[in-house]
Amino acid sequence: MATGKSGPVLLIDADACPVKDEIYRVAWRHEVPVKVVSNSRLRVPEHPLVERVVVSDGFDAADDWIADAADARSIVVTADILLADRVLKAGATVLAPTGKPFTAASIGPAIATRAIMADLRAGLGEGIGGPRPFSRADRSQFLQALDAAVVRLKRAG
Repeated sequence: MATGKSGPVLLIDADACPVKDEIYRVAWRHEVPVKVVSNSRLRVPEHPLVERVVVSDGFDAADDWIADAADARSIVVTADILLADRVLKAGATVLAPTGKPFTAASIGPAIATRAIMADLRAGLGEGIGGPRPFSRADRSQFLQALDAAVVRLKRAG
């Protein structure tokens, strides 16, 4: 289980996460533990609430660790749609780095869109474009969404 106590815990799919600093700020303000999960050693703040979890470089090793640790008290931050699906099934709250929540209602269409885009890229090449660049508005929306998710889980506990 992700938590040793009744409060929420933040599980971060950290290798390509652009909002780690924002996560730390929210975690410190609410005194919520953070597990920064990656395939390589990332620099994390020396703080009692922050734990670095380095997994093997095996395919999906970080995703597997997060999926095994996630439960209803977890808030998972990831842009990985397939990981989001796995942790939603474990009862976790899931946020993309843009602040967009993944929910039971939205994950199916997100997976379908991902598959369609992969097929298009395979047939047309990489020239079809990707996601828009990460913006200051995305960062702000993420902060608001994460703060609201932490408050909701703290009240529920």
